[in-house]
Amino acid sequence: MRVYSTQKDDLADILARKYSETADVSTAVTTIIDRVKADGDQALYQLVKEIDDVTLDSLTVTKEEIADALKATSPELIKVIEQSKANILAFHQKQVRQGFVSTEENGVVMGQRILPLARVGVYVPGGTAAYPSTVLMDVLPAKIAGVKKIVMVTPTDSEGKVPAAILATASIAGVDEIYKVGGAHGVAALAYGTETIPKVDKIVGPGNIYVATAKKMVYGVVDIDMIAGPSDVLIVADHSANPRWIAADLLAQAEHDKLAQAILVTTEDALIEKVQKEVEQQLAALPRKEIAAAAIENNGKIILVQNLGEAISIANEIAPEHLELSVSEPFALLGKVENAGSVFLGHHTPEVLGDYFAGPNHTLPTEGTARFYSPLSVDDFVKKSSYLYYTEEAMNAVGEAVELFAETEDLMGHARSMKVRREEKE
Repeated sequence: MRVYSTQKDDLADILARKYSETADVSTAVTTIIDRVKADGDQALYQLVKEIDDVTLDSLTVTKEEIADALKATSPELIKVIEQSKANILAFHQKQVRQGFVSTEENGVVMGQRILPLARVGVYVPGGTAAYPSTVLMDVLPAKIAGVKKIVMVTPTDSEGKVPAAILATASIAGVDEIYKVGGAHGVAALAYGTETIPKVDKIVGPGNIYVATAKKMVYGVVDIDMIAGPSDVLIVADHSANPRWIAADLLAQAEHDKLAQAILVTTEDALIEKVQKEVEQQLAALPRKEIAAAAIENNGKIILVQNLGEAISIANEIAPEHLELSVSEPFALLGKVENAGSVFLGHHTPEVLGDYFAGPNHTLPTEGTARFYSPLSVDDFVKKSSYLYYTEEAMNAVGEAVELFAETEDLMGHARSMKVRREEKE
């Protein structure tokens, strides 16, 4: 991992972040979306064959397939999924918003209603790997919000089957419909609808560069959660940090993707060499060491700072997806954190707790977008509608003011809309 020092190196180099590039797949994704829009199910069958080399008899996951998946999943894993579900539900239940109403003395009534989205599409990565945790994180907040229909799309393995753990978790989470299609074509199907797959109001969930690009392209036709890029972690460490644990946490992110970013910011010069040695030793034992090694070599960095205040300033500038405060007094720093997807406090709260089990959502803003994006939450699955009521007296009391505003904007029809009511009274 390359080492930087705030006393020696240019701040721009220290803060430089490599962003994923989507322009090279835009043409291909546009073609895929257009095919799905034009030919619906027929295009999906063809694209699954062309892209995934899988021949499907049906796009729909049947009840029998789900029942078989539940039987094939170990009781131990089912128990863990249920426990994780309970933790996620408990955390997200606290996010539920209530509408409000305001009644004024002059008879004016105003308020806001919180309404669930009707249909939501959940994209779950699959094929070569299964991520049941993504199912829980993306589905359960929608269930709490009261979404009427949750539709899941996910790619299959080479035999046209969805991994049992994915189907079992979808059943436990309460997904309504599941379809065997992934990639940009899966996103297009959710956005525009086909003969089999219903059009949804919003698409959530992570995916590869094709999925991310497709989500970006269909935004506006439907809503999306965010444009997700490679995962990243930033660890702030002081003298109390354990170098072995730090290395393990850095590698946990690095094994996600060759573009993943793992950053250590520390006040301790002596810690740097120890962490470097631990990374090298632990990397050799990782099954995904080729991926992790590429991420560490290309995107890993260690930043030596003068104090923890400077460390937090660096973290706020980088705006990490995951921020670990591996320090002796983490709560003393929490209030100074301004930009982070999720914050993990202390030595016994590794980021992987948030990935699977703790309760807060693991669908988080990446690539520095924690400056303006938030973790997936119940809020992502509702919409707000305002309402207002004026009595005749209340309307007349403000009529001249409204007309003046409209006339100032040269919208005489607007002014007339108020004027005709006031003239009729006169």
